[in-house]
Amino acid sequence: MRVSIWTIALLALGVAGCATTERPGAIASQAAPAGAPASASSLGVPPIRYTSRTLANGLRVYALRDEASPNVSVQVWYDVGSRDDPRGRSGFAHLFEHLMFKATRNLVPEQLDRLTEDVGGFNNASTDDDYTNYYEVVPANHLERLLWAEAERMGSLVVEPGYFASERDVVKEEYRTRVLAQPYGRLFHYLPQISYDVHPYARPGIGSIEDLDAATIEDVRAFHATYYRPDNAVLFVSGNFDPAQLDRWVDRYFAPIARPAGSIPRVDADEPERTQPRRFTVYEPNTPLPAVLLSYRLPPASHEDAAALQVLDGILSTGESSRLHQSLVYRQRVAAQAGSFPSFRRGPGVLAAFAILAGGQTAEAGEAALRAEIARLRDELVTPAELAEAKNELLTGALRERETVDGRASALAEAVIVEGDPAAADRRLAEIAAVTAEDVQRVARRWLRDEGAATLVYLPEESRGGAREDEIRTAATVRTTPLASPPDVRIVQPASEAERVAPPAPGPAVVAAMPQPVSQRLANGLTVVTARRAGLPLVSAYLVAGGGSAFDPEGRAGRASLMAALMSEGTATRSATEIDQAVEALGTSIGSAADWDGASIGLTVRSDNIDTALGLLADVARNPAFAAEELERQRSQSIDAVRVGMSDPATVAGMAAMRALYGDGPYGHPSSGTERSLRAITREDVLAAYRISWSNPGNATLVLAGDIDPEAARALAERHFGRWPAMFDNRIDIASPA
Repeated sequence: MRVSIWTIALLALGVAGCATTERPGAIASQAAPAGAPASASSLGVPPIRYTSRTLANGLRVYALRDEASPNVSVQVWYDVGSRDDPRGRSGFAHLFEHLMFKATRNLVPEQLDRLTEDVGGFNNASTDDDYTNYYEVVPANHLERLLWAEAERMGSLVVEPGYFASERDVVKEEYRTRVLAQPYGRLFHYLPQISYDVHPYARPGIGSIEDLDAATIEDVRAFHATYYRPDNAVLFVSGNFDPAQLDRWVDRYFAPIARPAGSIPRVDADEPERTQPRRFTVYEPNTPLPAVLLSYRLPPASHEDAAALQVLDGILSTGESSRLHQSLVYRQRVAAQAGSFPSFRRGPGVLAAFAILAGGQTAEAGEAALRAEIARLRDELVTPAELAEAKNELLTGALRERETVDGRASALAEAVIVEGDPAAADRRLAEIAAVTAEDVQRVARRWLRDEGAATLVYLPEESRGGAREDEIRTAATVRTTPLASPPDVRIVQPASEAERVAPPAPGPAVVAAMPQPVSQRLANGLTVVTARRAGLPLVSAYLVAGGGSAFDPEGRAGRASLMAALMSEGTATRSATEIDQAVEALGTSIGSAADWDGASIGLTVRSDNIDTALGLLADVARNPAFAAEELERQRSQSIDAVRVGMSDPATVAGMAAMRALYGDGPYGHPSSGTERSLRAITREDVLAAYRISWSNPGNATLVLAGDIDPEAARALAERHFGRWPAMFDNRIDIASPA
């Protein structure tokens, strides 16, 4: 696994399907399609089974029952997002998301955390351009309590000056931390502003300090009254529940919430097609390496070209056999990291292609390399192997999304909210399966045109000299909806302690059949642990061993991490590129990593590919080449990552904390290394780290979980790992790395 310079939150690809059976609603029933398209089953992706109904107040309810799960997910998706921020109030929807975690008439601040985290669950929320969603996962016997809490938040939220001021300060600090302090924080903050002229998607969702300061308590109350209403919300309940009881609880807690009079304001804006390229150059502080970003306009998520564009993006940047990684990072070594991500929305979307340049490389070289790969998509047909790989990756992603109750609910919600059709995601799977090489070339020529691109060159402040930079701001032509205070704004006050209604009591514990791990041992000492879970044709395989970064010797910090990154960079019989191509053709990728006290290699594949996948995993574990050329390539990437990390306050603070806690002990050094220590590491050092973790199968455990039984797991382990000999007995005392 190569070094990742930073984490980007990508929008969901929307590749999960759904099917339904209709159940009469308590008040009004919403018809739904009867059954999934045959293509979903033929692709090996089980359809999501759900029922739906609509209450008299307009609240839509989707129920996804899973009797095999001990959990339940409650999600409320509101049809309001950053696109609805009033003029001069960018970041408003996101600010309001924070306020929803404060008090209601009967919920005291932070009580939602107590209802979820204190029983082993979790809660969170997110603000998108098209929606704001709130979601929780708890043990199934706590379902009624969460329904009560979400109804409280919808119908009786307390918005008072103290909460408003504190949460506005929190959001402003998020802006400082994520946008101003992080390396490349502004790079992606600028993306919407360079991509749109008219549509409200032009405004960054987190807003600006100035707009946040301009917001008032009256604005917040008006926003809640305007958009947080039952006829602008969709409730999704997924997991282990009794359908009739769920109906009664929904009717009890949500049906009494009144539907306000008046319509919900919407922005109606048609983004004009860009016919002339645009170019922006900025010089930013805290930028250790130059960067380049290209933005191309995409059609809405419901457009007929969306499936082909998803496949195109997979070919361009998904995995390490992708075109951008192979060309810019691996062969040319012009970029430390390169990639692309499409944002499919209800309205016009965006595809961003970017490169963080490698040390010593120029923005001009990075831009030329990016443009060459985009042009190749327009000029040449992609290969059959590339096409199949991209489709397999999308299919595996759809399967993985369906592994959990919250994943299935989110997949259905995306289809309902963004595309307006719960059947849309299943239809998308069929469309992806039908994409041809000609389709990929056609959409590249239609949507990735040079004249339609907006280019952002992002340079270190210290390189400016006397050069002029471009000012990037939201265009004055962007359309917004005025925020008018509805006539029925209700100001809710917290109930007194004597009047406060307590949450419902938990129900009887729900006992679900949990996979029971089965442990076996091969003759060579390798432990094989199998946890069978039927229902989805997926298997996860992880090979774990002792060792890790705690064993890095003095002056060689980062040795274990560098060793782990190099393991999939070539074996005795396969090059790094051949490994990437073979693994990603199965719709997956190999992840190898070193933690403080161990090392691991793993992947997740469809169950019909597990034999081939384990063969590749065994080759990487048993026969890494640690070639000198690959060592130098990975060393260079690791040093670039360290340079970026040293510009990130959070990373530096974490390193300082570890040093303060552990001093010069095994856990006191940076596990990713320093520029000096990485330059000092030799091939012999890497081999020494490998011997600690991987020279003895008795020091390792193979974990197989998913659609596989213990007998088959043992047979596969024998086939691929049974002849793995011990170089010597290196069983280690994990508790005493020093």
